[in-house]
Amino acid sequence: MINGNIKIQVLGSGCPTCKKLFELTKKAVQELEIEVDIEYITDMEKIIEMGIMSLPVLTINEKPVIIGYLPDIKEIKDLIKNHE
Repeated sequence: MINGNIKIQVLGSGCPTCKKLFELTKKAVQELEIEVDIEYITDMEKIIEMGIMSLPVLTINEKPVIIGYLPDIKEIKDLIKNHE
């Protein structure tokens, strides 16, 4: 069951791939018809503090679920639907 108590973040450098992941994630949330804020983090210091070395990253409830590649929208939706 998807509820609004989910925190989604996209971490990236601001490159086209990172921006695309952010856009795909917004579209996935819209298609799932859930109300969730999606944070786009480009602060490299913060990303390094989180121990992330490959970009882009998608986190759900502060747990990285995609690291270093651009998934399709189906994979993003599945990850959101099946988050713990």
